[in-house]
Amino acid sequence: MNKLSILLFAFLLQACEKAPVAEAPPAHTLTRDASGYYCLMTVVNHSGPKGQVILTDREEPLWFTSARDTIAFSWSPEEPRNIAAIYVNDMTDADWDNPGADNWIEMEKAWYVINSKLEGGMGAPEAVPFATKEKAELFVQEQGGEVHDLTSLPKDYIMNPVY
Repeated sequence: MNKLSILLFAFLLQACEKAPVAEAPPAHTLTRDASGYYCLMTVVNHSGPKGQVILTDREEPLWFTSARDTIAFSWSPEEPRNIAAIYVNDMTDADWDNPGADNWIEMEKAWYVINSKLEGGMGAPEAVPFATKEKAELFVQEQGGEVHDLTSLPKDYIMNPVY
């Protein structure tokens, strides 16, 4: 190999390296001032897991009264795409009526239980998030349902309106 070939190879190798991935901003603490993005109601007045979406052009997150609504927001083509991070309550050690202000997990990393006996915010079906599959399976033993990762959640369970 001559010097020109080595330089060209080094240049191409460097060009193929991925750009550093921006770190997601941290989750915000849920307070009594948080209003639901869809319903405009006080988020903490609803049982079950909550969610927050942090956009790149806003300091305050968009709040959701349920994890299911949070996922629906992320899947909806009508909603903003400038998402910096999405978090849902990790329900591993959480109380259903007071799921916590700081126990957040990235939406993409959570395991979800659907079709359980419990209802989420606004009395709708919920996708109950957990940090591990094992914790989600333990919840299923007590409350019924089935475990999914984000990619295997049925679209109609998340996106269909609830009346």
